Formats: sequence, structure tokens, C-alpha cells
Amino acid sequence: MQEKVVRMEKVEIRIDGMKCRSCADKIEAELKSMHGVESASVDLDGSKAFVNYDPQAIGIGAIREKIRGLGYSADGVAAAKEKREWTEGVLYGLLPHAGCIAFIAASVLGVTMMTEFFKPLLMNRYFFYGLIALSLVFATVSAAIYLRRNGQLSADGAKKRWKYLAAMYGSTIGVNALFFFVLFPMLANFAIAQPSVTGAVVGIVSPTAAIVSGLASPTPLPAAQLSASMQISVDIPCAGHAPLISNELKKADGVMGVQFGSPNNFFVTYDPSKTNPQAILSLDVFGQYPAKIIKQPEVAA
Repeated sequence: MQEKVVRMEKVEIRIDGMKCRSCADKIEAELKSMHGVESASVDLDGSKAFVNYDPQAIGIGAIREKIRGLGYSADGVAAAKEKREWTEGVLYGLLPHAGCIAFIAASVLGVTMMTEFFKPLLMNRYFFYGLIALSLVFATVSAAIYLRRNGQLSADGAKKRWKYLAAMYGSTIGVNALFFFVLFPMLANFAIAQPSVTGAVVGIVSPTAAIVSGLASPTPLPAAQLSASMQISVDIPCAGHAPLISNELKKADGVMGVQFGSPNNFFVTYDPSKTNPQAILSLDVFGQYPAKIIKQPEVAA
């Protein structure tokens, strides 16, 4: 009777998340206990496992799944615990920006009380510098607490938890960049559209129809409204203060429109019969953030 020849295969699996020798011993013992595994050894320093197994009795996928089931990643595929830790890192990185997110939401929704609440903060030139510093400090403290909780408050521990740290600091830096280079400039030019009333509404008779039917006499059309525009440069530390400047300009009597252009330019359209450049530049906000005209006013009919 011919004996069946069993051909063993050897595989090398990269493992991330091992903290100490006991972690390696635990993985090694669990792998050796699997049916079809002839031998297994785990190299803690190299973060690798070497497994000899019978491919007819067990597959490489089952071996990797066993490692992930113990709470470690295998060949770059994270365990459920590691994925949860990555998500926590992102959330901790976003938490310091809750105030900015609330400010944007309040501005977009037109909640006057909330935007006025943030005005004293925005009148401080160093508000956003402090916010950036706070977000980085918060991320650092959270990282230290996390590493200490897992017994890895060291340079080696930080290297092993680099995914968590990358997620935390990456989200912190990414959110700062998103706010200052995208959202705040957009918010400075945001305006809630007002519905317009047209003669298309049922029940409204147009002036032309009224004249033809003899219901009204022709009246002279009003003269075209004059408008003037100028470009000013405002000494703001960053684009985070642009929504404040735009809102203060829009509230000024006679100002018809404001457009922000990075890094600190504002295009202002106004009614010259109601205001003038000197009156606009005398707004209280320009006491904290000085402004100067860089393009002289142009009047258009």
C-alpha cells in the first residue's frame, strides 16, 4: 500500500500590534494549536510569524484570520480592534474643531445669535493661532493617554501605534487646512438667496397689460441705480477672519455686495448716494483689522 505524501508549505506573515513578548508567545501558541499547522514561530522584533502548514488541511486565509481574531493585523489587514482604534484617532483629531464646525453651521443656517456669539472671538487676532495650538496640544495629550493606557508610552510604543497617531495628527492637520484654505473662504462669500417676486405669479397684472387695458396710465421708469466698486486689502492674520469682515461690510448702510478673494482682498460694491469709501473704512471692525484701498472706486450706472 502506497503511503500518502504530505507536502508542507511555509509562509511568512507580517503582524502589527504586538506589544511585548507575551503577545508573540500567545500568537505562537494559538497557531501551533490549529489543525494542519506543523510548526509556528513568531519574531517579535521583526513583527513576523513563520508557519509550516499542510495546505490540504488548512488555508493561509484561516491562519491570517486566526491572528486577526486575537486582535492583531495580519499582512496589512487590520483587526476589528485596530480599525476601531484608527476611528478613535480620527475622532480625537476632529474634537478640537467642534467650535469651528458650529460656527460654520450657524453662519450657513443664518443663526444670528450664534454668529454674534463668535464675533468677540473673531475680533481677537490670535484666536485661530490659539485654536491650531489647542488642537495640536489636545492631539498630543490624547496620544500620550492612549499610549500609556496600552503600556506603550515610549518611542518604540509610538512606532508600533503609528497608525493611530497618524490618524489623529493627520485629521488634526487636515481639518485645519480644510478650514483655512476651503471652508472659511467659501463662508466669506456665502449669502442666503432671497426669493424674488415676479409677474409670473397668478393674480399680478403687469404694467404693460394694465396700460393696454386702460386700467392705468404710463409712468416714467425710475432712473438706473448708480453703484460704485472698490477693492480693499484688510490686515487679517488668516482667512478664518474673512467671514467676520464680509458680514460687517454687508451690514453697513449702502453696501450692496462683498466678494472675498484670498489671501486678504475684498471687492466691495456700494451705493455712492448712501455711503463712501471713508465711511466704509471707518467701520469698527477695521479698528482691529486695518484696511486700505488698493483699487480706487469705479462708478457704474
